[in-house]
Amino acid sequence: MAFIYYVTQIQLDFGAVKLLRQECERVGIKRPLVVTDAGVKAAGVLQKALDALPGLPVAVFDQTPSNPTEAAVRAAVEVYRAHRCDGLIAVGGGSAIDCAKGVAIAATHEGPLTHYATIEGGSPRITDQVAPLIAVPTTSGTGSEVARGAIIIVDDHRKLGFHSWHLVPKTAICDPDLTLGLPPKLTAATGMDAIAHCMETFMSAAINPPADGIALDGLERGWANIERATRNGSDREARFNLMSASMEGAMAFQKGLGCVHSLSHSLGGVDPRLHHGTLNAMFLPAVVRFNAQAESVRKDRRLERMAHAMGLGSGGDVAQAIKDMNARLDLPAGLAAMGVRRDQFDQIIKGALADHCHKTNPRIASVQDYQEILAASM
Repeated sequence: MAFIYYVTQIQLDFGAVKLLRQECERVGIKRPLVVTDAGVKAAGVLQKALDALPGLPVAVFDQTPSNPTEAAVRAAVEVYRAHRCDGLIAVGGGSAIDCAKGVAIAATHEGPLTHYATIEGGSPRITDQVAPLIAVPTTSGTGSEVARGAIIIVDDHRKLGFHSWHLVPKTAICDPDLTLGLPPKLTAATGMDAIAHCMETFMSAAINPPADGIALDGLERGWANIERATRNGSDREARFNLMSASMEGAMAFQKGLGCVHSLSHSLGGVDPRLHHGTLNAMFLPAVVRFNAQAESVRKDRRLERMAHAMGLGSGGDVAQAIKDMNARLDLPAGLAAMGVRRDQFDQIIKGALADHCHKTNPRIASVQDYQEILAASM
């Protein structure tokens, strides 16, 4: 049986950040903790959010690392409790939003954060007592603003997923204005993250027809606009469409992801310096080729339907088109260019096999399959 749930309230428009005070009132947040990072603060984007909260006593945690950690969650919880906060506003990319989701759990639930990780059986332990969260994305990539999950590096260095419908932000405020100053390389990497979400969830064998339709629309928007947004950061139409693709990718991946993400989650835990979206871009061509042999992908002509959305001639062109796009966006040529070594493969594969995305790939990968995907992605 298919379970289909969509998803939360979304405010999508240029200038939507000005609705932040209104949304706090709607949700019932009177003493928010804003979770962000130093880069968002330095770019002046945090101040735009604070300016939209006149009259509210606001606390700020601006030390989210590029890959959120359990230690950062603990530090933010201390600020949350010290200021007697009653809700959260995440302002930033997926890292800030996922960190805030970790705070939403840890500030309201007993025990270590790992107790609530998906692969530890923790999803049912996350209750409706989580702190309410409003998400304001400043990149167009993860789509965490409309997702039920968070990815956090816990104290034992595993990069784990935390999933519950209670973690879905009460409001997603998607304001493309906040992405206009995003640097080209970050635009490219986060944009490829969104495209990977659309493609990988569309290939998943799970039954969710609305997710399939949303994924294809997101793929069409993302693929047509990522180069424009990367080359001209002030292209408002491209920024709007890329933010839409990011949102749609996460609305769609409620259906499930696959080997691209099981590998990038694992490798991101092995080396937290590596950017998640860039890793997805590196793995996507090899995983597309691997999935082409899956019965459900062939039966439903999924590569051909993605090729149509991308303006390509046939499904056989998809994998190479991704590699060519990565090159045009000036992303790394492969994992080796990012510093990944072959002697790390066993550790990466161990984590991928345990990851929550492993079992929703349309073709279940073996150890040998993962070795070949890694080798092809070097």
